[in-house]
Amino acid sequence: MAMERRAAPGQHRCSVLVVEDDPELRELLRVALTGDGYAVSTVANGRDALRHLRSTASTCIIVLDLALPVMDGRQFREVQLRDRSLAWIPVVLLSGDGEASQHARQLGVRSLVRKPVDVDVLRRALRRVGCRLARPRKEQRVRERHCTQ
Repeated sequence: MAMERRAAPGQHRCSVLVVEDDPELRELLRVALTGDGYAVSTVANGRDALRHLRSTASTCIIVLDLALPVMDGRQFREVQLRDRSLAWIPVVLLSGDGEASQHARQLGVRSLVRKPVDVDVLRRALRRVGCRLARPRKEQRVRERHCTQ
């Protein structure tokens, strides 16, 4: 079981939007990621995801299922990339499709997690993607410089 991390007062708490139509998986991801210290919102389709993102400026990472009703993951991602206010938000794609790697490349997502979802694999993907809002850009550049020297 993961230890819950709480953000210190005034410290940024990374916010994740989970876009998944399966209610049981959506709830499992919400509980697991909340326990890891993320602020988690969930929606069941791409259209609701766009509504949420346009009304909430705090989302740092999107966890996106590819096969969704109403507006699927591909349609959502195309709209997201055309909207300058949303295009910067990195996406972790969830898919059980046999061509998931190809879809991930075509959609320009930051990471792919295959279904059935292993929560630990998703956790690692989120850590790799990271939250660019969690620390100032200047501090991030200094760390990157030290890591490459």
